[in-house]
Amino acid sequence: GAGRKKKMHNSKTGKKLTGGIITIILLTVCLAITTFALVFASVSVDNNIFKTGEVKINLNDGKPVINEHEFIFEPGMTVKKDFFIENDSTWDVYYKIYLSDVSGGLSSVLDITVSDGDKVLYSGTAESLSREGVKAADDTLKINERKTLTVTFRFPEEKGNEAQNLDLQFTMCADGVQTKNNPGKLFS
Repeated sequence: GAGRKKKMHNSKTGKKLTGGIITIILLTVCLAITTFALVFASVSVDNNIFKTGEVKINLNDGKPVINEHEFIFEPGMTVKKDFFIENDSTWDVYYKIYLSDVSGGLSSVLDITVSDGDKVLYSGTAESLSREGVKAADDTLKINERKTLTVTFRFPEEKGNEAQNLDLQFTMCADGVQTKNNPGKLFS
């Protein structure tokens, strides 16, 4: 009895909210490769040939993690999507994942978490997960290593009334910088 009532209530709420809250998430992927002095290998001179290192990150093969109109978000809703980051560099790298080009009223509403299995790497709103707002992940990506990560979008139920007819657009980015000669995990 109680279960059926609750189900009907949720169904009615869902229909009501779908009309009132249109949430669009546009997510593109960028490959922001950090290139500055630390990226280069120690230069050796063999027959006057200079050898340098390269930092190259593959973020989900450049494919969006979530597509426009893939979901209409409603309060209380959670969506999880997997993506990968791969180190195609000549060095082990420190990396960080962040959001850029953030716009839309939901940028301060949706809770976004990036995790590696049970370990949370980043958590916050789209506004707070900026390049300046996040640090390098604790671990490193070895040469040719690929990690599958999960991004979770959660629409807090208590924020439903203030977030009607809002949207969110952002670009997910990854920066990589070599670990060699870089104990402070410095990004340019």
